Amino acid sequence: MNRIWNSVVGKLWVTILLLVSFVLFIITVLMLEFFSDYHTKQAKENLHNEAETIASIVNEHTEVEQAVTIISDILGEDTNALISKKEGQVSYSLHDGLNRTGVQKQLLKDPDLQEAFHSSNTIQKEMILPSLTSENQMESYIVLGFPLDVQEENHGAVFIYQSLDVIHRTTQKTTEIVFLSAFIAFLLTTFFAFFLSTRITLPLRKMREAAFELSKGKFDTKLPVGQKDEIGQLAVAFNQMGRQLKHHLEVINQEKEQLSSILTSMADAVITFNRDHTIMISNPPAEKLLQKWYYRMGANPDKLLPVEMDHMLDHVLHLEEEVQEELEMEGNYYVITISPLYSGDSVRGAVAVLRDMTENHQLEKLRSDFIANVSHELRTPISMLQGYSEAIVDGVVVDEEEKQEMIKIISEESKRMARLVTDLLDLARMESGKMRLYKDEVEILPFLDRILHKFVQRAKEESILLETASSVSPSLRISIDEDRIEQVLTNLIDNAIRHTPANGKITLHVKMHNQMLAVSVEDTGTGIPKEDLPYVFERFYKADKSRQRGKGGTGLGLAIAKNMIEAHEGMLTVDSEEGKGTVFTFQLPFS
Repeated sequence: MNRIWNSVVGKLWVTILLLVSFVLFIITVLMLEFFSDYHTKQAKENLHNEAETIASIVNEHTEVEQAVTIISDILGEDTNALISKKEGQVSYSLHDGLNRTGVQKQLLKDPDLQEAFHSSNTIQKEMILPSLTSENQMESYIVLGFPLDVQEENHGAVFIYQSLDVIHRTTQKTTEIVFLSAFIAFLLTTFFAFFLSTRITLPLRKMREAAFELSKGKFDTKLPVGQKDEIGQLAVAFNQMGRQLKHHLEVINQEKEQLSSILTSMADAVITFNRDHTIMISNPPAEKLLQKWYYRMGANPDKLLPVEMDHMLDHVLHLEEEVQEELEMEGNYYVITISPLYSGDSVRGAVAVLRDMTENHQLEKLRSDFIANVSHELRTPISMLQGYSEAIVDGVVVDEEEKQEMIKIISEESKRMARLVTDLLDLARMESGKMRLYKDEVEILPFLDRILHKFVQRAKEESILLETASSVSPSLRISIDEDRIEQVLTNLIDNAIRHTPANGKITLHVKMHNQMLAVSVEDTGTGIPKEDLPYVFERFYKADKSRQRGKGGTGLGLAIAKNMIEAHEGMLTVDSEEGKGTVFTFQLPFS
């Protein structure tokens, strides 16, 4: 029921019914009033005409009985008449009924009606008289007194009277007809109101259903255009709106996908903020950065941004100007650009672009360190070459033995410089990916024994025990670049001998580990401090911090070894404890 009242049909129907009902009510009241007055007036006119006719007939006929016969045919059945030739006496009475005598006495005694005997005017009034149809009951009557033969001095009169119930019955009948007509009009109005409302609202209901479909994203929904009125024009406009919405939504989706693709493919972190610093949009690099900040700040949801960036965001939102700075935050370096976002003339938020410059800083530091280390490594041999060569040229050294010693030092330093340059070239080729491996199937144990044999004599001179511990098959073969792996092992064993004191031991372990061949060089030397372990594979790292020439290498051996093992798709690791020894292990894939 509520659905009907809340619908357009119900509202139109109620509006039309109320309007028609109000009009019908006014018309009915006016018509009933009109008919009531009309019937009363018509009854009085009829009585006057009948009284005039009766008087005329009585005046024309000398015999009253003859006149009464004619009058009986004229007089209506609901009308009563009394003929009085002499004042106070009844000459003849028409249409007798109950209480007739009492009625006649009141009529003849009424002072107003007595004037009909003495004047030529018609006397008309309403009186309460005994009922002619019921005992002990009074009724309202319309009474009219009409004079007879006014030429005589004491002329008679005709009294004609009619009960008001007759008029009331006529009025009631008229009222019933009026109410019946109003009821029929009400029914017809209801029918036509529903018909009209349905004709109007049926297209509107279709539009409502189409609008719901449109709200669900079905932009191909179309309305039939069957009318040429305003509703038909509305349907045409609705169909055009659907097409335009579909077109604009497709354009927006394309732009959104394009923007999303751009943001996703960007290496820089992009974050969009509201005025309250809440994050609206972020791309994958930004999400990783935010997650890292979140955990570094103790998983506090109220502090998603570092303090430095928060201050920059406040500055942009309040002063409405773009800010670009390079900051160090949480141990990393970023170039941050924050620009305001406008909605009309007011700032609704800001967009921040963060470029991680940490790797650039590290590379710059490595470059600076590399130049400093190379300069340092070259300065010493060059100074020695220059000094000794000048001493020989200038003839400062006269003794032949001393001169030979200087020449030997010059030769060693020259070779050391050559090794340094060669190592630098090898390292550059490996890091640029230009180094080529020449792999071949090699029996691993004979290969390792041959390399170890090169260091036997040197180990004896240093009073160091050199041995092998293997748990693999003697016939085990593996595909490697023999020269490169030999270079790695030579570097590891040489380092172990140089850093192992007399009476120490160096063991070469060979075993299978997780489907890979693991080769370890374990010594009982001085070991590497724990704080230096992360840097042992960097360029120019030396366990001997004093860089004494007696034990100093180029500082590039381990960096080169690591790159060679990684070129074989393996890995090189170190485990060391200061004062107890060091273990270098490389693993190579085995098939």
